[in-house]
Amino acid sequence: MHRIAIFASGEGTNARNFVEYFKQSKNIRMSLIVSNKKDAGVVQMAQEAGIETLIVDRDSFYNDNKVVDELQQKTDFIVLAGFLWMIPNNICKAFAGRMVNIHPALLPDYGGKGMYGAKVHEAVIANKEKESGITIHYVNDKYDEGTIIFQAKCIVEPSDTPKMLAQKVHELEYKFYPQIVEKLLLGNIS
Repeated sequence: MHRIAIFASGEGTNARNFVEYFKQSKNIRMSLIVSNKKDAGVVQMAQEAGIETLIVDRDSFYNDNKVVDELQQKTDFIVLAGFLWMIPNNICKAFAGRMVNIHPALLPDYGGKGMYGAKVHEAVIANKEKESGITIHYVNDKYDEGTIIFQAKCIVEPSDTPKMLAQKVHELEYKFYPQIVEKLLLGNIS
């Protein structure tokens, strides 16, 4: 049985999508929700779904091995889904090749520190890009620089607002993110 931990800081819409996607799976289960905000919507969602939560504070996350030790006991694979802190080196090393992130643009463009959420969509529109999309990539110790696993594209219409583009990108996230993680875990892609 593959155990997935989801790291999230917000409402947990992608986390909820994962829970729904894998709830009937015989091979994969959601084992843990990790958040840096105890009052985040994702924490409530995890409690409602009966999934264990781990609330991390900045000091323990970056300065000792308690978090990585707990992760190694409770999960095999980490999915970042709107978790805004840089992942520390000890977790990157312990889960090398077993930790993925999704970015709301076609990397390597529009990635890096500070490029998340509406900021990404605003930049894409400001630069009059013709397309955007999602990038699923392995996590390393730099923002959005891990090896790309998968990308899906959507058209950016001249009339699109950042909110409209965000909706298109969210639809791609919900459709592809759990599928790609499942394929990685089951060895159908590398």
